[in-house]
Order: sequence, then C-alpha cells, then structure tokens
Amino acid sequence: MIVAGTGLGALGMAQQVQRSTRDTVVVRDTVVVPEPSALAIQYHRSGNVLWAVETGLGMIIPAVLLFSGISARMRSLSQRVGRRWLLTVLLYAVLFTVLVAALTFPLSYYAGYVRQHQYGLSNQSLGAWSGDWIKGVALSGLGLAAVLWIPYLLLRRSPRRWWLYAGFASIPLTALLFVITPVWVDPLFNDYEPMEDKVLESLILALAQRAGIGGSRVYQVDKSSDTKLVNAYVTGVGATKRIVLWDTLLEKLGDEQILFVTAHEIGHFVLRHTLAVIIATAILVTLSLYAVHRTAGGLIARFSARFGFNNLSDVASLPLLLLLGNAALFLLAPLVLGFSRHQEHEADRFALEITQDNNAAASTFVVLQQENLAVPRPGRLYVLWRSSHPPLAERVAFANRYRPWESGQPLRYDHMFRGPR
Repeated sequence: MIVAGTGLGALGMAQQVQRSTRDTVVVRDTVVVPEPSALAIQYHRSGNVLWAVETGLGMIIPAVLLFSGISARMRSLSQRVGRRWLLTVLLYAVLFTVLVAALTFPLSYYAGYVRQHQYGLSNQSLGAWSGDWIKGVALSGLGLAAVLWIPYLLLRRSPRRWWLYAGFASIPLTALLFVITPVWVDPLFNDYEPMEDKVLESLILALAQRAGIGGSRVYQVDKSSDTKLVNAYVTGVGATKRIVLWDTLLEKLGDEQILFVTAHEIGHFVLRHTLAVIIATAILVTLSLYAVHRTAGGLIARFSARFGFNNLSDVASLPLLLLLGNAALFLLAPLVLGFSRHQEHEADRFALEITQDNNAAASTFVVLQQENLAVPRPGRLYVLWRSSHPPLAERVAFANRYRPWESGQPLRYDHMFRGPR
C-alpha cells in the first residue's frame, strides 16, 4: 500500500512553485512537510485510544470466554448438534465468530462508521456500512471454519510438534488467501472497473512493462461513495495479481503523482514482497504457536475446572490460543511492523528510481497527509507498535534527497528495468 497512517494542513513549499495537471499545488525541487492541523492531531490521538481499546479487548474477550466456561459450553452445544469431531469444530467456529462479532459490534460501529463521519472522512450510509459488516462477519465465520480444524487435527495427531506443522501449513494457506482474495472476496466489498482514463492507463502499463511485469491488470475502484480517503494497493499473486487505485486517489492526484504511486505498487510485485510476506507470516505463526505450546499446559493444569477442558486439543481451548497468541503478537509487533516499513521504504526507492521524479513522490505524500488526516511525525512508540509504513515526514525527506542518477551513482534496482526511461 502507498498510504501510511491516517492530517489536514497546507502544502509546504520551497523554491519555485508550479501546478500539476490537476491543480494540486506542488514544489519543483523541495517539498516541505506541513504541520498537522488540530483536527489531524485530534484524529491521531483518538486513534491511539481506539487502538489501545481494541488491543485490550483482544485480550479481555478471550479471557472472559475462557474463564467463564462459555467456550466449553459452546463446544458442548456444538458436540450435541454436530456429533462428529469435524462438524463440532466447524459449528464451534461459527458460534465463536458470531459471539465475538456481537460483543465487539459497538466498537466496530464507532470505529468504522461514527468516527469516520465525525472527522469528515466517510460518505458511507449506515445501510451500506451495515451490509459490509454483515458480509465481513459471514466471511470471518466461513474462514475460521475452513481452517480451524487444521491446528486441532495436528494437536490430536502430534501434541509435541503441532505448532511446527501448523507453521508450515500456514504457507500454502496464506498463498491461497492471496490468490482468492482479489477474485472472490474483494468484489464483495468494492466495484472494480477498468481505468476510465485510457491515456493514463497506457502510461501505467508502459511503466509496468519497463519494470518487467507486462500483462498486469490495473483497476480503479469506486470508493468515493463510501470514503474520502485516498489509497492504492497491490494484491494477488500469479494470474490474480493486480494494481488497484481508488477513484478518490485518481481524482486528487496529478498524472505524475499517480505514476509514482503505481510505480510504488509495481515495486511490491517486482521485489517479491508478497513472497516475503508469506514466509514472514509462517515464521510469525510458528513463533506465536510455540509460545502457546510452552505456556498453555501450565494454565490448563491450574484452571482446567474453570476452563471446562483438560487438553489443548479440545476446540474449547480456542480462546486460550487467541489470548496467548495475541500476547505473543503484541510483543513481536515491533519486529513485524519494522519488516513492513522496510518493504514500503524499498518500494518507495524502486518507484523513485524508475520514475526519477522526486517532486511527484514528495508531493504525493503531502497530499496523502492532507486527505487522510495523517500526522507526519507520530512519535517513536507509535512507529514501533502501530506504523506499517515509514512516517510521512521521513518519506518526504527521502523523496526530496534520493537522487543517485544525478551524480552518476549506481541505482539499486536499475538491473530490473527494461528499455529506456
């Protein structure tokens, strides 16, 4: 993704000023990061509170379901209805998803609907939001039912090595998710359309060809009916890979800026970031499940009467898996997010090298700050535990100064480019 964070302010300027093709004020040589407005700071701070509440609930809800015995009662109900082990696991997954969705609905409603309208970032009707929420819950239930049997089968078959085998199993599962999401999941929430601006589309496809990924698909998505945010992202693998541009982004950026954004997304493809994410996910899952494996036994031995089960292989232990897994993920978050920020930084570098348009890059990040209410310098703790992208001030500074082609220095990714610029 090109977007980082979620600032309103005047575009900073230095040296000679000019206008882009779509009337966005930009700077020819140096783009100065504007200070965030009071509204952006308020949005940032309320987002921190929201993150803390969501993180806390990720611990509290599993703990309540576990220590109250509700999880064990849901398992017993699933056993009575399903009778067989597999059906029991599937039914439990659905019950668990519905219960958690109901418990978190007030927060989801506030975060996804009320807060976005409160800060003027959403156009979505309550009916449209509700429909998306229902579809999200249904997909979550189906997804959990489709995969939950795997770790519990491994727990039954190999109580000592289940965490390792589950980590390996996450590789094809994650890859499959990347394959099916663009084709089956995303269209449920977004209307994908061909690019309306055929001239711009031809420029994007030429850029993709020069990057060595000819035959790529470029889509624009009608998001303006739901949101005022701007974004672009890369999704899919193999035949399902595609570059997706929100119509809000196409409206608010000039052609040169859109080409930089597209080059950034192409960079993710060319640099094989999806493969890196699949491998990193497998490592993360393995480490988290190993932490669960090492700690769950003692907790079950001490609280089995309250939990309502004696073995981790009992599907009623899912809240325990989530509680311990979420704790492990929280501790590993700085490493995971640091890895993500590195990928985004290298995608920025790739885009700068293939476009050699520093001004378009830096001014793009300022527009993102303006439109998405982002704080460009969010603080160290925020970066460590919340930021999947480098702070926008850092991205602007890098875009301003990174010009190895001007001094004849070698480009890191020049060997990947085909044909003249």
